[in-house]
Amino acid sequence: MTNKQRMLNSQLYVANDPELKRDFHHGRVLTRLFNNTTEEQMDYRKELLKKLFGSVGEHVFMEPPFHIDYGLNTTIGKNFYANYDCIFIDVGRITIGDNVMFGPRVGLYTAGHPIDADVRIQGYEYGYPITIGNNVWIGGNAVINPGVTIGDNVVIGSGSIVTHDIPDNVIAVGNPCRVLREINEADKQKWETQKREYIAEMETD
Repeated sequence: MTNKQRMLNSQLYVANDPELKRDFHHGRVLTRLFNNTTEEQMDYRKELLKKLFGSVGEHVFMEPPFHIDYGLNTTIGKNFYANYDCIFIDVGRITIGDNVMFGPRVGLYTAGHPIDADVRIQGYEYGYPITIGNNVWIGGNAVINPGVTIGDNVVIGSGSIVTHDIPDNVIAVGNPCRVLREINEADKQKWETQKREYIAEMETD
Protein backbone atom coordinates (compact mmCIF):
# COMPACT_ATOMS: atom_id res chain seq x y z
CA MET A 1 0.00 0.00 0.00
CA THR A 2 1.35 3.43 -0.93
CA ASN A 3 1.67 6.37 1.44
CA LYS A 4 -1.14 8.11 -0.45
CA GLN A 5 -3.44 5.11 -0.02
CA ARG A 6 -2.56 4.92 3.66
CA MET A 7 -3.21 8.65 4.06
CA LEU A 8 -6.66 8.42 2.48
CA ASN A 9 -7.44 5.26 4.50
CA SER A 10 -6.82 7.09 7.80
CA GLN A 11 -3.67 5.07 8.54
CA LEU A 12 -0.22 6.23 9.58
CA TYR A 13 1.78 7.48 6.62
CA VAL A 14 4.85 9.56 5.84
CA ALA A 15 4.30 12.77 3.88
CA ASN A 16 7.86 12.82 2.54
CA ASP A 17 6.78 10.73 -0.45
CA PRO A 18 7.24 11.52 -4.20
CA GLU A 19 3.57 10.99 -5.11
CA LEU A 20 2.32 13.09 -2.22
CA LYS A 21 4.88 15.78 -2.98
CA ARG A 22 3.56 16.00 -6.56
CA ASP A 23 -0.05 16.27 -5.37
CA PHE A 24 0.92 18.85 -2.75
CA HIS A 25 2.80 20.92 -5.33
CA HIS A 26 -0.22 20.77 -7.66
CA GLY A 27 -2.48 22.11 -4.91
CA ARG A 28 -0.13 24.85 -3.80
CA VAL A 29 0.47 26.14 -7.35
CA LEU A 30 -3.25 26.37 -8.14
CA THR A 31 -3.98 27.98 -4.77
CA ARG A 32 -1.29 30.61 -5.36
CA LEU A 33 -2.66 31.36 -8.81
CA PHE A 34 -6.18 31.68 -7.40
CA ASN A 35 -5.13 33.96 -4.56
CA ASN A 36 -3.36 36.27 -7.02
CA THR A 37 -6.42 36.79 -9.22
CA THR A 38 -8.43 40.01 -9.35
CA GLU A 39 -12.17 40.71 -9.34
CA GLU A 40 -11.99 41.05 -13.13
CA GLN A 41 -10.96 37.36 -13.48
CA MET A 42 -14.03 35.55 -12.20
CA ASP A 43 -14.10 33.02 -15.06
CA TYR A 44 -10.43 32.23 -14.47
CA ARG A 45 -11.14 31.71 -10.77
CA LYS A 46 -13.83 29.16 -11.63
CA GLU A 47 -11.43 27.38 -13.97
CA LEU A 48 -8.77 27.18 -11.28
CA LEU A 49 -11.19 25.81 -8.68
CA LYS A 50 -12.31 23.07 -11.07
CA LYS A 51 -8.68 22.06 -11.55
CA LEU A 52 -7.89 22.29 -7.85
CA PHE A 53 -10.67 20.29 -6.21
CA GLY A 54 -11.50 16.61 -6.63
CA SER A 55 -14.92 17.73 -7.83
CA VAL A 56 -16.85 20.97 -7.59
CA GLY A 57 -20.50 21.83 -8.25
CA GLU A 58 -22.06 24.84 -9.91
CA HIS A 59 -22.00 28.27 -8.30
CA VAL A 60 -18.99 27.80 -6.04
CA PHE A 61 -17.42 31.03 -4.82
CA MET A 62 -14.43 31.46 -2.54
CA GLU A 63 -13.04 34.78 -1.39
CA PRO A 64 -9.26 34.91 -1.74
CA PRO A 65 -7.07 34.34 0.04
CA PHE A 66 -7.72 30.79 1.07
CA HIS A 67 -5.32 27.93 1.75
CA ILE A 68 -5.39 24.20 1.06
CA ASP A 69 -2.89 21.35 1.08
CA TYR A 70 -3.90 19.07 -1.78
CA GLY A 71 -7.27 20.12 -3.17
CA LEU A 72 -7.66 16.77 -4.91
CA ASN A 73 -8.96 15.27 -1.66
CA THR A 74 -11.78 17.82 -1.35
CA THR A 75 -15.20 17.67 -3.03
CA ILE A 76 -17.70 20.54 -2.93
CA GLY A 77 -21.37 20.54 -3.93
CA LYS A 78 -23.35 23.29 -5.62
CA ASN A 79 -24.05 26.77 -4.23
CA PHE A 80 -21.02 27.04 -1.95
CA TYR A 81 -19.62 30.25 -0.49
CA ALA A 82 -16.49 30.68 1.61
CA ASN A 83 -15.49 34.05 3.04
CA TYR A 84 -11.89 35.27 3.45
CA ASP A 85 -8.98 33.27 4.89
CA CYS A 86 -10.52 29.81 5.04
CA ILE A 87 -8.10 26.90 5.54
CA PHE A 88 -8.63 23.34 4.33
CA ILE A 89 -6.07 20.77 5.50
CA ASP A 90 -7.25 17.90 3.30
CA VAL A 91 -4.88 15.11 4.31
CA GLY A 92 -8.10 13.15 4.87
CA ARG A 93 -11.02 13.53 2.51
CA ILE A 94 -13.18 16.63 2.88
CA THR A 95 -16.74 16.31 1.57
CA ILE A 96 -18.96 19.40 1.49
CA GLY A 97 -22.63 19.18 0.45
CA ASP A 98 -24.93 21.60 -1.36
CA ASN A 99 -25.91 25.10 -0.22
CA VAL A 100 -23.11 25.51 2.32
CA MET A 101 -21.75 28.82 3.60
CA PHE A 102 -18.52 29.47 5.53
CA GLY A 103 -17.74 32.64 7.43
CA PRO A 104 -14.21 34.09 7.37
CA ARG A 105 -11.32 32.01 8.72
CA VAL A 106 -13.20 28.73 8.95
CA GLY A 107 -10.71 25.88 9.31
CA LEU A 108 -11.26 22.27 8.24
CA TYR A 109 -8.41 20.26 9.73
CA THR A 110 -8.33 16.56 8.85
CA ALA A 111 -4.68 16.05 9.82
CA GLY A 112 -3.38 14.51 13.02
CA HIS A 113 -0.05 13.57 14.55
CA PRO A 114 0.76 10.76 17.01
CA ILE A 115 0.53 11.70 20.67
CA ASP A 116 3.73 9.79 21.37
CA ALA A 117 6.58 12.24 20.77
CA ASP A 118 9.10 9.61 19.64
CA VAL A 119 6.82 8.44 16.81
CA ARG A 120 5.66 11.96 16.00
CA ILE A 121 9.14 13.41 15.46
CA GLN A 122 9.95 10.62 13.01
CA GLY A 123 7.50 12.22 10.58
CA TYR A 124 4.48 9.92 10.90
CA GLU A 125 1.06 11.48 10.36
CA TYR A 126 -2.55 10.42 9.85
CA GLY A 127 -5.79 12.00 8.67
CA TYR A 128 -9.47 11.44 9.41
CA PRO A 129 -12.16 12.66 6.97
CA ILE A 130 -14.50 15.60 7.51
CA THR A 131 -18.03 15.50 6.08
CA ILE A 132 -20.38 18.50 5.97
CA GLY A 133 -24.00 17.98 4.92
CA ASN A 134 -26.39 20.12 2.91
CA ASN A 135 -27.72 23.56 3.88
CA VAL A 136 -25.04 24.23 6.50
CA TRP A 137 -23.80 27.62 7.73
CA ILE A 138 -20.53 27.68 9.67
CA GLY A 139 -19.69 30.95 11.42
CA GLY A 140 -16.36 32.77 11.27
CA ASN A 141 -13.28 31.36 13.00
CA ALA A 142 -14.92 27.98 13.60
CA VAL A 143 -12.60 24.96 13.54
CA ILE A 144 -13.75 21.53 12.39
CA ASN A 145 -11.48 18.78 13.74
CA PRO A 146 -10.47 15.45 12.16
CA GLY A 147 -13.17 12.79 11.81
CA VAL A 148 -16.16 15.12 12.33
CA THR A 149 -19.44 14.78 10.43
CA ILE A 150 -21.85 17.73 10.44
CA GLY A 151 -25.43 16.89 9.46
CA ASP A 152 -27.89 18.70 7.20
CA ASN A 153 -29.52 22.06 8.02
CA VAL A 154 -27.01 22.91 10.74
CA VAL A 155 -25.74 26.27 12.00
CA ILE A 156 -22.34 26.28 13.74
CA GLY A 157 -21.70 29.39 15.84
CA SER A 158 -18.67 31.56 15.21
CA GLY A 159 -15.54 30.60 17.11
CA SER A 160 -16.75 27.06 17.78
CA ILE A 161 -14.30 24.16 18.03
CA VAL A 162 -16.10 21.12 16.65
CA THR A 163 -14.62 17.90 18.04
CA HIS A 164 -17.59 15.52 17.68
CA ASP A 165 -20.34 14.80 15.15
CA ILE A 166 -23.26 17.25 14.97
CA PRO A 167 -26.76 15.89 14.10
CA ASP A 168 -29.21 17.35 11.56
CA ASN A 169 -31.36 20.44 12.14
CA VAL A 170 -29.58 22.04 15.10
CA ILE A 171 -27.68 25.13 16.19
CA ALA A 172 -24.38 24.16 17.82
CA VAL A 173 -21.87 26.47 19.50
CA GLY A 174 -18.94 26.58 21.87
CA ASN A 175 -15.56 25.09 22.72
CA PRO A 176 -15.98 22.19 22.57
CA CYS A 177 -18.97 22.64 20.28
CA ARG A 178 -22.27 21.37 21.70
CA VAL A 179 -25.85 21.39 20.46
CA LEU A 180 -27.61 24.52 21.70
CA ARG A 181 -31.07 23.71 20.39
CA GLU A 182 -33.03 22.31 17.47
CA ILE A 183 -34.01 24.49 14.55
CA ASN A 184 -37.81 24.52 14.63
CA GLU A 185 -40.98 25.80 12.97
CA ALA A 186 -40.81 29.08 14.91
CA ASP A 187 -37.46 29.82 13.24
CA LYS A 188 -38.97 29.19 9.82
CA GLN A 189 -41.98 31.40 10.53
CA LYS A 190 -39.80 34.24 11.85
CA TRP A 191 -37.54 34.37 8.83
CA GLU A 192 -40.32 33.78 6.29
CA THR A 193 -42.19 36.74 7.83
CA GLN A 194 -39.13 38.98 7.58
CA LYS A 195 -38.60 37.88 3.98
CA ARG A 196 -42.20 38.73 3.06
CA GLU A 197 -41.87 42.14 4.73
CA TYR A 198 -38.71 42.78 2.74
CA ILE A 199 -40.36 41.82 -0.54
CA ALA A 200 -43.40 43.99 0.18
CA GLU A 201 -41.18 46.98 1.06
CA MET A 202 -39.10 46.61 -2.08
CA GLU A 203 -42.21 46.38 -4.27
CA THR A 204 -43.54 49.68 -2.90
CA ASP A 205 -40.27 51.62 -3.39
